[in-house]
Amino acid sequence: MRIVSLLPSATETLFALGLGDQLVAVTHECDYPPEAAALPRVTRSTFDLAGRSSAEIEDAVALAARDGASLYEVDIAAIRDLRPDLVVAQDVCRVCAVPASQVMDDLSPIPVLRQHPHTLEDVLGDIEGLASACRTDARPLMSSLRGRLAAAADMARARPRVRGVFLEWLDPPYPAGHWTPDILSLAGIDDPLARPGTPSSAISWEEVNAAGPDLLVLAPCGWDLARSASEVERVRDRIDGVGASKVVVLDGSAYFNRPGPRLVDSLEVLVEKTTDTWC
Repeated sequence: MRIVSLLPSATETLFALGLGDQLVAVTHECDYPPEAAALPRVTRSTFDLAGRSSAEIEDAVALAARDGASLYEVDIAAIRDLRPDLVVAQDVCRVCAVPASQVMDDLSPIPVLRQHPHTLEDVLGDIEGLASACRTDARPLMSSLRGRLAAAADMARARPRVRGVFLEWLDPPYPAGHWTPDILSLAGIDDPLARPGTPSSAISWEEVNAAGPDLLVLAPCGWDLARSASEVERVRDRIDGVGASKVVVLDGSAYFNRPGPRLVDSLEVLVEKTTDTWC
């Protein structure tokens, strides 16, 4: 098959399924595995967000939504020239990746597989669905992923549960939404602000303070560890004001934000990084 992925998590899934050689194009955000970076790119961002704070990015995204502007430009002609048998897109978040609604009509009659997971089980189901669409066997990958999930959850169950809050954006703070609350629960973290299976939306730092977490996990959406650490320093006074006994900063771009195989890595990383919280 010839496959175009407009979704970084789908790109990761296709490589995990052993189908990386069938990818003919990806997005400008597809950076994992490293081999994905060598593939042709058929998207670009319409906003220059380099160096902007989370508050500035929040304002820019809100303005784009108000004006009906897209955050992504898709090279439809380039995709058509590649003659793909399948295009993979998503319906979860217009900020995180190209929305399927932006390309469906222009790509017709090319088949478009729309992924829209909201829970961890949805993500696993989408991996199987993508494998089925590509006529490959997902069982070896799924067995590995589910085995690792079970092992990490068993490790977490051996320790007392902890009261924590996970934030996927910092200014303003966004609590855990979609599949992340499932991961937190498996990791032994009880998050009173989490919104399982639903999109996250902005809250106030006063609400974070009122939740009284012993653990604060910070993994800004789309940012690597260095960028996240830099933003943490911008809002250090607010973080310190929460009074959590432990603060963990994680790579949101590599883990948690992308609904693909590395959500299993996310659970393993969370259990590892919060080990001494239970000791």
